[in-house]
Amino acid sequence: MSKNVLISGGGVAGLALACWLDDAGFGVTIVERSAEWRAGGQAIDVRGVALDVVKAMGLLDAIAERRTQLRGMSTVDSEGNEIERTEERTYSAGRLDSPDIEIFRDDLCKLLMEKAGSRIDYLLGDSIRALTQDSDGVSVVFKGGAERRFDLVIGADGVYSQVRKLVFGGEEAFVKPLGVALALFTTPNLIDLDHWQIAYRDETMGSVVYPSFDHRQLRVSVGFGTDDVHVGRDDVAAQKAVVAEKSAHLGGVFPQLIEAMGDASQFYYGELAQIRMPSWSQGRVVLAGDAAHCASPFSGQGTSLALVGALVLARELARTPEDFAQAFAAYEQRMRPFVDLNQALVDLERRGPAPDDQFTRAKNGIVLDDLLSRVA
Repeated sequence: MSKNVLISGGGVAGLALACWLDDAGFGVTIVERSAEWRAGGQAIDVRGVALDVVKAMGLLDAIAERRTQLRGMSTVDSEGNEIERTEERTYSAGRLDSPDIEIFRDDLCKLLMEKAGSRIDYLLGDSIRALTQDSDGVSVVFKGGAERRFDLVIGADGVYSQVRKLVFGGEEAFVKPLGVALALFTTPNLIDLDHWQIAYRDETMGSVVYPSFDHRQLRVSVGFGTDDVHVGRDDVAAQKAVVAEKSAHLGGVFPQLIEAMGDASQFYYGELAQIRMPSWSQGRVVLAGDAAHCASPFSGQGTSLALVGALVLARELARTPEDFAQAFAAYEQRMRPFVDLNQALVDLERRGPAPDDQFTRAKNGIVLDDLLSRVA
């Protein structure tokens, strides 16, 4: 029986997998390259069938208690003057009368970690340097120098997955850039924003600002085209400089926020992409979440895909623990139509809000009754 599993990546997908696999009796190790659990991050959404998944985890009430609770948003012009106000929707969450739950990424990860419990072995500040598979398992060499054996390895390490690179090959075959960069950073709540969102968008860039759960901080996102942008993935100073340059024409509250960005330790920058692969597994290694099938933030479904995929993969492994190849095949067969629906949604969302019926199909495009009944 395959009992000893290494998960690369301590985000939503990795932590949700740890919860389900631990519950099924697997020994779970998570390796996370960050030395500390990452604070900050954008508000993310739990939608459609993913709400059934977190209910089955026993986390629905806790997640609902930590929802962002925004009351609406103001759209502003380049000088920061309000040109439209609504209490019906926000850019980040969509319609506010929806049953969907918007929660900050770090809050959701904290709840998942608490749910996973103390049996999980965490390797923080480390990552995988090499993988070697054989008929009995996977030998893993970590960048910190340690070597260990595992029965299975799961890559839940994001769009630019190290596991995917080591096992499946270079990024160019799977990473499909969307021509947009997104920067996310945290500042003090310099403008006393309370349960409200501020949004700006023109033909070249857009920005969204909203308060953290306790209103002590602001979470700021800035997105823009990448045709004339060339910065390294690890060059934070250059990334901040590009964000400042792209936002230089904005007035109102934005200059204060961009100035504060210079000192922001909670800063993320990435070029948006979809991940499209012919297969998500090879031997004893399988991919999950964005590493396997990122739809991009344009879909609004990345978190839900991660939560649903974690349940499906873990339950298929629990169903056939002696045959991981069958479990991987069943996981992919079940998830791929759901992924395809959500990846197709992106082209519509980039042109404006997708039709409600198509978005509803994307949120609910998978049936999990048999898996959920086993954990109810």
